[in-house]
Amino acid sequence: MSPSLSVVADNDLKTVRPETARAETVAERVRRLQAEARQLAKDHIGSLIAAMSDVEKMAAEIADGGEAYPAGVRDLARRFVEDCEAKVQTLEAITART
Repeated sequence: MSPSLSVVADNDLKTVRPETARAETVAERVRRLQAEARQLAKDHIGSLIAAMSDVEKMAAEIADGGEAYPAGVRDLARRFVEDCEAKVQTLEAITART
């Protein structure tokens, strides 16, 4: 025997009743969009820092890779590690202030 079906109310919480909805003012919308843009920028910078950290690790592996890598490549990778580390620290310091 299958269970019987019954009608249930549609209680969609995402729906706002027009009589209780208040239109967002232009100033409020500007503030909201600016806050969203700032958060997106912080997220983007975080992605850049993560990517640079990954590249720094790879460059360190190459720098320490021994004779399998040409000497010029190892030296360039070693300098890249130093540069990357400094740039990541600078980015983190700048974003910490905001």
